[in-house]
Amino acid sequence: MGKVNIGIIGCGAISSIYLEAPEKFDILNITACADIDLERAQAQAAKYHVPKVYTVEELLADPEIDIVLNLTIPKVHAEIARAAIAAGKSTYSEKPLGINRTEASALLEEAREKKLLVGCAPDTFLGGGLQTCIKLIDDGAIGAPIASTAFMLGHGPENWHPNPDFYYQLGGGPMFDMGPYYLTALIAMMGPVRRVTGSTRITFPERKITSQPFYGQTITVNTPTHVTGTLDFASGAIGTIITSFDVWSHRLPLIEIYGTEGTLSVPDPNTFGGPVRVRRFDDKEWRDVELTHGNTVNSRGIGIADMAHALQSGSFPHRASGELAYHVLDIMQAIHDSSNEGKHIELSSQCERPLPLPVGPKLW
Repeated sequence: MGKVNIGIIGCGAISSIYLEAPEKFDILNITACADIDLERAQAQAAKYHVPKVYTVEELLADPEIDIVLNLTIPKVHAEIARAAIAAGKSTYSEKPLGINRTEASALLEEAREKKLLVGCAPDTFLGGGLQTCIKLIDDGAIGAPIASTAFMLGHGPENWHPNPDFYYQLGGGPMFDMGPYYLTALIAMMGPVRRVTGSTRITFPERKITSQPFYGQTITVNTPTHVTGTLDFASGAIGTIITSFDVWSHRLPLIEIYGTEGTLSVPDPNTFGGPVRVRRFDDKEWRDVELTHGNTVNSRGIGIADMAHALQSGSFPHRASGELAYHVLDIMQAIHDSSNEGKHIELSSQCERPLPLPVGPKLW
């Protein structure tokens, strides 16, 4: 099987791990990169030996590029992805797929019309830690899942991120920033969600930046910073998720799955490894579970590699799909809608639970 040519749009901090991906996944061939800051694109191209540096328009016009890897800021994810589709290229984006359902659904419809693929991060659920959890659930290690909890609590990025303003604008906030990791992991383990209920608030209307280079500047907060959701899964299980930029400290787990015969402790869904722990009803203490799958170190890029294999073979649906990402976006927006409207929100979207990866070193 030959290589698939990738063109990157957006050469910020996250681009580095994707530019390293061809070392792990032979099918990927990064041939060009572009950024609104041409010097930034040139620097990344030089560092990672990318042969071509383009403007965005030039990259979209290159007939040799098969997939556009969209690493721009969230508010233009859908715009850039739709431009790639219009240029006849499949597209894979950083999360989220878009900042609202309207632009994201238009993207998917345009891709279907042109028979092109849409993929979207996160792909951490394809790592060894979460794939081990999926296998445990499928093997009945905790019985039938009946409930789950997910917690991402902290006090925001303004003390470490070099430009944290966008975290507090539309398309940001703790749910749109970190929720995709947690929700994607839950869907991969437990299947799609049918209904959500949410409560949200803005605790601190202004935030002071304490990182460089904007130390001392004030951010006006325009999106909820403490978001709580109840998830009714199609399977009948009930989930609870809390994401917050308002919490100084806590002692809550990351994700736990509660089954009829035991509990599964799930690792950080923003990583690829463990630990994975199980405690069944007849266990006297928690047991560490040996990981059954590989890709346990930072393997960002496995999602686009999986999509590249699907593009070439046409034999299986890629796992970090646009439909999965749209369902996650639908859930996140519905949680906010529920809080604003004071009612349950029945979801209009559904998705297939992603196919588990095979056990062992061979991925495809």
